Amino acid sequence: VRGHALGPSKTKPNGKKPPAEEKKQYLEAEFTKVRVVDFDLKELVMLPREIDLNEWLASNTTTFFNLINLQYSTISEFCTGDTCQAMTACNTIYYWYDERGKKTKCTAPQYVDFVMSLVQKLVTDDDIFPTKYGKEFPNAFESLVKKICRYLFHVLAHLFWAHFKETVALDLQGHLNTLYAHFIVFVREFNLVDPKETCIMDDLSEILCAPAPPAPAR
Repeated sequence: VRGHALGPSKTKPNGKKPPAEEKKQYLEAEFTKVRVVDFDLKELVMLPREIDLNEWLASNTTTFFNLINLQYSTISEFCTGDTCQAMTACNTIYYWYDERGKKTKCTAPQYVDFVMSLVQKLVTDDDIFPTKYGKEFPNAFESLVKKICRYLFHVLAHLFWAHFKETVALDLQGHLNTLYAHFIVFVREFNLVDPKETCIMDDLSEILCAPAPPAPAR
């Protein structure tokens, strides 16, 4: 999957998108301060001394897949072929590349379905994500984890860009903020997603990944 920045000539005015979305509502302080946890995410993602690196990557990647899938499901009724005719985030359109490398432009719900189906297939394959004691991880394991994390980042970015309004209406922005910050701190810790890929959301990452301000003394 590769993101393609849109130049001015390719952008089409979209009357359906409310102006609040264009102003990045998700960066407003009243929303960024809402989290569901206040502990240090960096400590949470660090590799524990007694745990194998691949085991740690497998466990966390599977958890993030389940949580991001769940978060997307909360707004999936609003993410349709009509409302989201392309998989967009900021000024980027994501195209799907199939196993033969064929590029496909698809709607956002189709793209997310491709992502979740592929990741589900990978994390439940015992040859790739072994669950039996003593079974080795494949040599390509880390590159597969990187691929999964890149796809999951696209879904998170789309949630903020296209569906933050609905997330706020459901009062789930604290969950989305915390999930996003946890994910970004994790992929940075283990260099799992190229910064060139995540830079479109750097403005949000810098706010959400900073340690939460201390609670006021009572």
